Amino acid sequence: MAYITEISDLTAVELLPYTDTSEKKLLDYFAPGEGIFTAESPKVIRTALDSGYEPVSLLLERKYINGQAADIISRCGNIPVYTASSDILEKLTGFKLTQGALCAMRRKKLPAPRDILKNAERIAVLEDVMNQTNIGAVFRSAAALGFDAVLLTPSCSDPLFRRTVRVSMGTVFQLPWTYLSSGAPDYISELEDHGFACAAMALRKDTVRIDDRRLRDEPRLAVILGTEGDGLKGATIDRCGYTIKIPMAHGVDSLNVAAASAVAFFQLSKNI
Repeated sequence: MAYITEISDLTAVELLPYTDTSEKKLLDYFAPGEGIFTAESPKVIRTALDSGYEPVSLLLERKYINGQAADIISRCGNIPVYTASSDILEKLTGFKLTQGALCAMRRKKLPAPRDILKNAERIAVLEDVMNQTNIGAVFRSAAALGFDAVLLTPSCSDPLFRRTVRVSMGTVFQLPWTYLSSGAPDYISELEDHGFACAAMALRKDTVRIDDRRLRDEPRLAVILGTEGDGLKGATIDRCGYTIKIPMAHGVDSLNVAAASAVAFFQLSKNI
């Protein structure tokens, strides 16, 4: 049975998963283990539980205990449940909670890239993408549009940061993902060794349209996306077998990475 505690001290050590503004510190919360992260909103928390993530504690707006989060409390078993009014929780966390619920959860050990690549046909690769909102949006589109996995270069932002998890609507828990062993452009060889044709989304003169039949016919395809400002590194583009573009109208030269990924995944998926 859960142990429900009304918050009386905003500096209590057991509340650190919810008050520490540096999410990177949560990686060391159970050192030398895998660390923890926080999932926000009842829907996202349920998705994480369905995906096998282990809850550590809950932080709930008081009205949610017998309301929208009652089933979550029941599922989580004997863990602490901290509660207060919405204004107190906002002071505690520093932001307004989405639907009044946070859950601290243990991370899982990430798989090796080869363990994901050996069974995948369509993957998204993010190169040096730091924007947490964009990463979350890419995960959601990849999951919804039939891609098998997301791989990230080592300098990308963490997909389990709270904002990314929320924007992804929990698909970071459902879609296989991990970090590649090396950065740009060396990771291209790792993908090619597993039989992937690599397609860089970039603005260059030697591009092919995203609806080019050759792309759909590739048995294994990695769609590689870069940052908002600089895009993919030139060395990465040079190493890829394809450079692809989305046809544009009205003089627009590009879409942001989140929107571009959705178009690419829809066009190039083998599963929809």
